[in-house]
Amino acid sequence: MTDAEDRKPQSDEARSAFVPPSGLAAPADSESSTTSEFALPDGLAAPKPVPESETTSEFALPDGLDVAPAPQHEPEGSAFSTPKTYSARQTAFTPPTGVPLVRLTKDVPWQDRMRTMLRMPVTERPAPEPVQRHDESGPAVPRVLDLSLRIGELLLAGGEGAEDVEAAMFAVCRSYGLDRCEPTVTFTLLSVSYQPSLVDDPVTASRTVRRRSPDYTRLAAVYQLVDDLSDDETQVTLEEAYRRLAEIRRNRHPYPGWALTAASGLLAGSASVLVGGGLLVFVAAALGAMLGDRLAWLCAGRGLPEFYQFTVAATPPAAIGVALTLAHADVRASAVITGGLFALLPGRALVAGVQDGLTGFYITASARLLEVLYFFVAIVIGVLTVLYFGVQLGANLVPDAALGGSDPQPVLQIAASLGLSLAFAVLLQQERSTVLMVTLNGGVAWVVYGAMHYTGDISPVASTAVAAGLVGLFGQLLARYQFASALPYTTAAIGPLLPGSATYFGLLGIAQNEVDSGLTSLTKAVALAMAIAIGVNLGSEISRLFLRIGSEEKRRAAKRTRGF
Repeated sequence: MTDAEDRKPQSDEARSAFVPPSGLAAPADSESSTTSEFALPDGLAAPKPVPESETTSEFALPDGLDVAPAPQHEPEGSAFSTPKTYSARQTAFTPPTGVPLVRLTKDVPWQDRMRTMLRMPVTERPAPEPVQRHDESGPAVPRVLDLSLRIGELLLAGGEGAEDVEAAMFAVCRSYGLDRCEPTVTFTLLSVSYQPSLVDDPVTASRTVRRRSPDYTRLAAVYQLVDDLSDDETQVTLEEAYRRLAEIRRNRHPYPGWALTAASGLLAGSASVLVGGGLLVFVAAALGAMLGDRLAWLCAGRGLPEFYQFTVAATPPAAIGVALTLAHADVRASAVITGGLFALLPGRALVAGVQDGLTGFYITASARLLEVLYFFVAIVIGVLTVLYFGVQLGANLVPDAALGGSDPQPVLQIAASLGLSLAFAVLLQQERSTVLMVTLNGGVAWVVYGAMHYTGDISPVASTAVAAGLVGLFGQLLARYQFASALPYTTAAIGPLLPGSATYFGLLGIAQNEVDSGLTSLTKAVALAMAIAIGVNLGSEISRLFLRIGSEEKRRAAKRTRGF
């Protein structure tokens, strides 16, 4: 069959319906030219059909519609970097008083610099400047965090305040280039978290503090290590830091056991002289304190908690005082008992607890003050038990016996205050190079207290607060000069100011059913203790606010004199 035979015949209607008018060219007579009545007229431009391969979706945008190009994806960076849309001219969040200017100069001790940065938000802290050597791949983050935790453990166990412990941990991390660290310190738990950026997983480590020992020699060695880590001139690798930390842990106490027992006797005897005792009272109080110290060591060897150790240690001085009264000896039994209480009062824990509360560490402060309360209750139980049996046996214990004697003897009392501070420094295991300075600081504190209270007839609470403020000020100055902790220069110096006599009079009043006078004396003791703690902290803060000690030249000179 041919193509001509295969075509359909054209009807007359089809031919007549599409006869073009005169003057118009007729289209080609073929089936390919006129295929349907829906054919587009001539002159109307039709869009070119799109091949199937180019039509990918029914949601494709029509031609002619302008769409803004998609923004280019920013490279993934740190969450702490400054956004591109940020402008320094924006002042929407600026406080009305302006943004305070924080100066972090290197001529101040590392404690102040780290404390200032810890109080700043993470995004506002200056970039770190690693001062210690490490591998090319960077510092080992878990090891740096572990080193900071071990250093913080020794500081917290030695009685350091929570803020200073956090500053030391932050200084260790920052010296190895880990700036976005957040250390957290509570009474028994230390933790530190490091997060490089918002898109990276944080690394967190923690450590528990189970044993506490007031060893200020070890505390000074740890401060020296942190000082070297924060110094630009002294390069300490991680291995070297771990080695020095292990040596610090293995170091023995600077004083033997018999020296500590003798120091407790000297402390109690000196305290009895401060409240009006003589030579016999001095000997009796010293014997009672040394016997109580040995009994406490025995209880500690048996694994008894510290609560029972304090209870047992408080009974020998009270028993000796009651025995002297029953023997009708011409001594002041109240002075003997008061001297024994001086050796047991937890002045170190009290100062640390109040300092933590004043600096915003309320959980740690509450735990420390609760510890002080338990120790105080233990002392109360031990003394009240002995006093109760003494009263039942007919002992005539008069509260005014310690105060109603001769006039104060300034020279003897100043010597007693020096001896008390010296003994307290030995009990705290201080370095021998710091014992002389803290002894003089304690003597100055008692001179100020005696001049204000005995000569100026000023309230004992106010006199104690001023004397404690000077102790804190001088202690902070000495610590800044030595680039060390302030505790070895302040804790032992407040020994002569502790409220031993007020505590004894309160307990004696309760034992003799004079509850009102007893509670009044105990309230006075609490007020004196708070005055000591607040005065020490205020003196330290004043030295930080108004005094700037130390520069690069002085720092280098100080290191050269210490063998660096």
